[in-house]
Amino acid sequence: MTYCLAIAVDSGIVFASDSRTNAGVDNVNTYPKMYTYSIPDKAYFVLLTSGNLATTQALVRHIERDLQESTEDEPKGLAAYDDMSDVASYIGTLSVNTKNYYKHDLQQGANFDCTLILGGQIKGQPCEIFMIYPEGNYIQSSPYAPFLQIGETKYGKPILDRVIKHNTSLEAAARCALVSLDSTMRSNLSVAPPFDLMMYQKDRFEPAHVMRYKLNSPYYATLRKRWGEGLIDLFNDLPLFEWEK
Repeated sequence: MTYCLAIAVDSGIVFASDSRTNAGVDNVNTYPKMYTYSIPDKAYFVLLTSGNLATTQALVRHIERDLQESTEDEPKGLAAYDDMSDVASYIGTLSVNTKNYYKHDLQQGANFDCTLILGGQIKGQPCEIFMIYPEGNYIQSSPYAPFLQIGETKYGKPILDRVIKHNTSLEAAARCALVSLDSTMRSNLSVAPPFDLMMYQKDRFEPAHVMRYKLNSPYYATLRKRWGEGLIDLFNDLPLFEWEK
C-alpha cells in the first residue's frame, strides 16, 4: 500500500509521500513515489504515485522520454501545455494507455491500476493540484478542501480536516503533512518511512525545501514524540463525567 498527499495553500504546495511497497508480508521494498519535472522559466511539476508499481514506473519513463524529445521549436509532453488541466489530461491518457498495454494480463484478473496526484505551477497560472484516477479522468482541489490524498488515506485525514485551510502557512502545512503520515504509519503497517517531503513556493519554479525523513531522523523523531505526548496531555485534560468530579 502507500500514502501520498498534496496540500495547496495560498503561498504554495506541500507534497509528501511514504516509500513502502508491499507485495505480501515477505516482499516489502522501498521505492520513491514522488517525481519532479522542471521546465526552466516556464513550469514545475510534481507527480505522486499510488498503485501498481510496474504501471507507475512505465508511466514515469514515458513522461521523461517525452520531455527528453521535446525541443524549443517542437515542445512535447509536459512542455507542450500552458494549462495544468491539460497536463492532467495528458498524464491521465498516458496512464490508461500504459495499463491497456497489459490487456492480456488484465483478462487474467491482474490489476494494473494506478492513482496519481499532479501538482505544480505553469508560468502565469496559479499553483494547482489534481487527482488523476485509473480511468484517466481527474478532479481538482478547492479552497474548501485544499488537499488531496491517495493510497491509505483514512488514518491521516482527520488532522488535515481540522488544521488545513487555504491560508495555512507553507511550513504549518508541511508539519501537518508529517503528522498525517505518522498517524497513518501508526495504524497501517503498509505505510512506512523514509518519508519524502517537499515545499514548493509559488512563482519560484523550483522547490523551496526538499527533505527525506527516516524513523530516527532528529526532526521527525522530535515531532512525532511531541505530537504523541501532546495528544495524551490533551486527552487527560478533557472534561470529566459528572460522577467523576
